[in-house]
Amino acid sequence: MAEADAWDALPDRAAVLGLDLLGGMSEGEGTLLLFGPDTARFWPILQASREADMPDPVDRWSTRVLTAMARDLGGTALFPFGTPRQPFMTWATGTEACHVSPVGLLVHRSQGLNVSFRGAIRVARRIALPAPGPSPCAGCPAPCTTACPVGALTSDGYDLPTCHTWLDDPRNDCMARGCAVRRACPASPPRPDAQAAHHMAAFHPC
Repeated sequence: MAEADAWDALPDRAAVLGLDLLGGMSEGEGTLLLFGPDTARFWPILQASREADMPDPVDRWSTRVLTAMARDLGGTALFPFGTPRQPFMTWATGTEACHVSPVGLLVHRSQGLNVSFRGAIRVARRIALPAPGPSPCAGCPAPCTTACPVGALTSDGYDLPTCHTWLDDPRNDCMARGCAVRRACPASPPRPDAQAAHHMAAFHPC
């Protein structure tokens, strides 16, 4: 892309690849762009990709797609996996497009509590960034605070052992459909069950 490229052109370019441009932040004379899965396109695109039947398909796909996009933008791709560890949580709040929800998880206006990152691209030029919007939690009755069936994730904190114990219980539907707290957020668009199950299996291997 040419140096005069505007932010407005980037979301459509990302969506074609199965990504959602979740926010950006200025870094001196450069810009950092954060990308997550596009809710409607990511999973079908991944399932049709050459990485689908490989180990760690999501990370492999993310590496290939974002590295190619970074090359086209004249930038560098950075990932939330591998080494060195990158400060994605700090970057996310730094964009002011992600906010801290009442249960302590990050929340995004278009992805709700399902916000996640497949990578970032750092470019050595300034891109005019749009003004960040307000938190989707503003005015929300916060159903996330009471959605966990066993009270493992509330506004009082996160009880990880209780969460994992519940995920071993055959009565739970979180393993098949995703975390009940994340699903309760009115801003969270639905994910394909197969995608939710994939991520839950990575979090809680059987």
